[in-house]
Amino acid sequence: MNGDGLKKNETAMKRLLTLISVILLTATTTLLAQQAPPYGEPINLASAKKVVAAAQAKAKSNQWNVVVAVVDSGGHLVLLERMDSTQYGSVEVALQKARSASAFRRPSKVFQDIVGSGGDGLRILAVTGAAPLDGGLPLILNGKIIGAIGVSGVTGAQDGQIAQAGVDGL
Repeated sequence: MNGDGLKKNETAMKRLLTLISVILLTATTTLLAQQAPPYGEPINLASAKKVVAAAQAKAKSNQWNVVVAVVDSGGHLVLLERMDSTQYGSVEVALQKARSASAFRRPSKVFQDIVGSGGDGLRILAVTGAAPLDGGLPLILNGKIIGAIGVSGVTGAQDGQIAQAGVDGL
């Protein structure tokens, strides 16, 4: 096969892989949207305090300094605490992660994974409010989203662990 034939095959293969990626991305996004629970009554302050306390306990046990934000089902801030010595930049990041998880009814890590796949997945970067960073999780009670938690201050995976501890504290 000559060089032109190889280039045509490579181009065809790239197009096929792109098409497969788009199909998988669309199917995954559609499936997640179909499985997303409905919104419920907004989280109250007492419950938000339990979520933050559980998240901070996990962070303290690992000597991680973080910001923990809890928003209600409408994305409005209910409680935010910045642990001592946590960088100030993490305040807005934690809030963005929480709002993203509430607005889109899914973990913010879903967007991180989509962006990480590259190609058409990079379109997520143009979606206002979709924080492609691990550490934002919906808070679900009785099958309904009552709010979300966002954590920032250490690595994304560590932020995700702390957020999960907060969810578990609910």
